[in-house]
Amino acid sequence: MEIRIADRQCRDQGGNPRSFQYFLTIDQEETPSFFCENYGVRVAEEGGGEATIAAITTSAARIDELLTLLVDNRVGPAGLADVVADWL
Repeated sequence: MEIRIADRQCRDQGGNPRSFQYFLTIDQEETPSFFCENYGVRVAEEGGGEATIAAITTSAARIDELLTLLVDNRVGPAGLADVVADWL
């Protein structure tokens, strides 16, 4: 399952308009002793590519922190993996 969180527009270094959509992804994890949600993110560019990183954390507060960072800094699909790696 995924939930669309935000849309952001910006201009790249060449002055071209860019439009990004940010999504929260939710996978359900079940073990013999408990059940939880595992959160990830997806970033899609209008008319361009997309990137997804699933199963980043089971903490709702931590994934909210990451999504805020991505949206506020208008991180595109190409930079998603590097930003998440640094954030972790």
